[in-house]
Amino acid sequence: MTREKRRETADLTYAAMGAALIAVCAWISVPTTVPFTMQTFAVFCVLSAMGGRRGLMAIAVYLLLGAAGLPVFAGSRGGLGVLLGVTGGYIVGFLFTGIIYALAERHLGGRLWPEAGALALGMAVCYAFGTAWFMVAYARASGPVGLGAALGMCVTPFLLPDLAKLALALYVSRRVRALSRRPAKPA
Repeated sequence: MTREKRRETADLTYAAMGAALIAVCAWISVPTTVPFTMQTFAVFCVLSAMGGRRGLMAIAVYLLLGAAGLPVFAGSRGGLGVLLGVTGGYIVGFLFTGIIYALAERHLGGRLWPEAGALALGMAVCYAFGTAWFMVAYARASGPVGLGAALGMCVTPFLLPDLAKLALALYVSRRVRALSRRPAKPA
């Protein structure tokens, strides 16, 4: 097998593992006043641990699986209806997080603060895209909603949990990368 074929095989394997991690974390719901999932943690972790290119591939695979109807989204839901619904923009917005992270990684390297900044910026763009999508979808279904109300429903309750998930993902992914570089101990 050529080096290029091995790399392609590794890329596909990482993309599948990353998509599976995002799906499993989407099913984990933390009950609070406004329940949230660990989906964004997985997105941050996949990008940081696998790198921008492979992480972006994992996010794309995750979205394609969900669009095809597999129950990979929160609440074990799937299908285009979820992506076109009021919260679909936040899910699609993960692609923007991946693109921003991949670009930052390419130009700034994998140092901690640029990496954290890229993930935070990606999260902000995801929020912006998702909120705009929410406002349009909500208006079609229930009538117009103001920006303040949309932010109050969809962003404000999730800011602190998402920042905590970002920090946890950076810690976990750095540990995973450090462990993956160690040589295996003989049995």
